[in-house]
Amino acid sequence: METETVYIPKIENVRKAAATLNGVAAVTPLTKSLRYSKTFEANVLLKREDLQVVRSYKIRGAYNKISSLSEEEREKGIVCASAGNHSQGVAYSCKELKIKGTIYMPSPTPKQKIEQVKMFGEDYIDIVLEGDTFDDANKAAMAECERQGKTFVHPFDDEKVIEGQATVGLEILEQTKKAIDYVFVAVGGGGLASGLASVFHVLSPQTKIIGVEPEGAPSMKTSLDNNENIKLDKIDKFVDGAAVQRVGDKTFAICQQLLKEMITIPEGKVCQEILDLYNKDAVVVEPAGALTLAALSLFKDEIKGKNVVCVVSGSNNDILRTPEIKERALLYANLKHYFIVRFPQRAGALKDFVAEILGPNDDITHFQYTKKNAKVYAPAVVGIELKDEADLEPLIARMKARNFYGDYLNNKPDLFQYLV
Repeated sequence: METETVYIPKIENVRKAAATLNGVAAVTPLTKSLRYSKTFEANVLLKREDLQVVRSYKIRGAYNKISSLSEEEREKGIVCASAGNHSQGVAYSCKELKIKGTIYMPSPTPKQKIEQVKMFGEDYIDIVLEGDTFDDANKAAMAECERQGKTFVHPFDDEKVIEGQATVGLEILEQTKKAIDYVFVAVGGGGLASGLASVFHVLSPQTKIIGVEPEGAPSMKTSLDNNENIKLDKIDKFVDGAAVQRVGDKTFAICQQLLKEMITIPEGKVCQEILDLYNKDAVVVEPAGALTLAALSLFKDEIKGKNVVCVVSGSNNDILRTPEIKERALLYANLKHYFIVRFPQRAGALKDFVAEILGPNDDITHFQYTKKNAKVYAPAVVGIELKDEADLEPLIARMKARNFYGDYLNNKPDLFQYLV
């Protein structure tokens, strides 16, 4: 039985992709981060793909794929399914190449994302809202391809797409004369990681490529750990630019061979990184864009004194998500806690809770209560923000001593989601 040959992009094909992208995708800066370099005592460089015209690296793969189509294929048009950065890259490419495209999105897609896609594609794209989930939209997109003979532009599991994303690696090596010890790259479907790793495998084999996924969507890590491409039953879609249930077959095979390590980062840690980047560096990133920087603390000892590159993959972050980002960051830091509090149904009970239960630095940030008839106690859902995580145990002890304690919700995800 013959062993199947794994497709790995050839350097000459990546160079051709770079030539194709010339004047379309920006050669994004590779800049030193003074803050991260000082924090980790390393030379930390940021590859700023968030500065692309569509604010993510996805333009590279989309344009390279669509521009490779034959005249007949161009005439029939293309189809994709995406509610994220891929759809924007495809829309922009359709307008640049004057090719008609149809983009399928789930019906609940936020209006802001739909408007962004329309802006980039203008009259060259049609948007179809289909179903409640990405799978629904994807199924409808594939059906149109079969029905009308159109080309499906996959977000990651396609040779031309991978070669387009690989140009990120080519640029990094051309932008610094120093030998690179580590590259951290976000992994969703694996197109960027597999393309970049392929370039470094040939041109800088000593560089360690570290893939980074969100903890709630560990599709590549799970697959690598099990030595087969596995579809996850359920994922947390918060880090939407890097949250897929199943990675690509081609990308899995490449990453299996070329990634030095595959790690996951808690969503809450990613959120804190987003806030720090905004507050300390005036850099706006989407959750996937912060993944690589959030990973550095796990390698603090290894990267000391080394040359390190973090790919900042995108900045399509909706400002309306800011409260959720702050909430997740506080929960991860053990500074935000939710309780069911049993309030005696008497005048002054809330005043007693504030005066005798809360610590001097504790702050109530969430309160849901309805007075019940003919009951001694009535439950309230109360969110409390602490200044120091060490204040939690004394707070619980005071609630229990005065019979206010009902339940702790942070470690009960199903109940937490329902009540909060």
